[in-house]
Amino acid sequence: CDVYILSEHTTGVLLSVLGNGLVLVISYRRRKKMVGSELLCVNLAVVDFLCCICFYPLSILSSFNHAWLGHHVTCVYYGLGCYIFGLCGMFTIAAISVILWLDGANIRLVCCASWLIATVWSSFPLFGWGEYVPEPYGLSCTIAWHSYHTSFKDAFYVICSFSCFMLVPVLLIVMSQIQILYKVYHFTYTLSARGIRTNLRHTEKRLSMMFFCISLGFVTAWAPYAVVSFLFIFHKDNRYMAPGGFVFPALFAKSSHIYNPFIYFYFNKAFRQELRCLLRSFCPRLARNLTSVS
Repeated sequence: CDVYILSEHTTGVLLSVLGNGLVLVISYRRRKKMVGSELLCVNLAVVDFLCCICFYPLSILSSFNHAWLGHHVTCVYYGLGCYIFGLCGMFTIAAISVILWLDGANIRLVCCASWLIATVWSSFPLFGWGEYVPEPYGLSCTIAWHSYHTSFKDAFYVICSFSCFMLVPVLLIVMSQIQILYKVYHFTYTLSARGIRTNLRHTEKRLSMMFFCISLGFVTAWAPYAVVSFLFIFHKDNRYMAPGGFVFPALFAKSSHIYNPFIYFYFNKAFRQELRCLLRSFCPRLARNLTSVS
């Protein structure tokens, strides 16, 4: 089991670093052409890339050690960092879901606010309101969900973390995506009824589907981890948080860092063109093969 966890974790980190690194490089190359909505995708790529670079290697090293590597300091470092980046990713996904109601000027403000709120809320355990502890499997650290049973202030922090920063954003994502799909369907039906076929309609559909897939993937990846954490909040025994039953939802949740770049390249034609240009400059033969496959 440890070998499987190590291989899955290492493969996920490498794929995430490669994919999100390409997204960031391509975004920099076309920074003058980017529209406001793409800034949220870049912010999400920054979250995924830095999380895999700065924190997940510590978890991989702990897999080699078969226990958490380091003491309380490294656990706080890992838990604090992953919680900041996790909240920022959640807020960014929620902003992507309501992109139709944001303009270019507000998107930059949303990105800054996401980092600020995530950092402030994640810092409270450093001052005694909540704490960061190793997860049951011992290969990563997170919020001490079991502190719900220790004190009122810790219970309040756990409930707020789960409801305000997990449940509310997920509900917002789901409701927004339903409304986006309805508007896209209504818009497409109206133009089709009038016999109008425009590139704008096709672009809007692909953009909306890209945002929908990103949001759906994020919710799907984190749903098992959220359910397990929720069960652990309200049960004192370890029946719902046995190590074998906890590690797989945790690994599945971290897979959300991997597939977003593939979604970008599939739905965004400009990203694919920039990728071919980038490959052509480094490896002309590979670029020609990629062009023929496309």
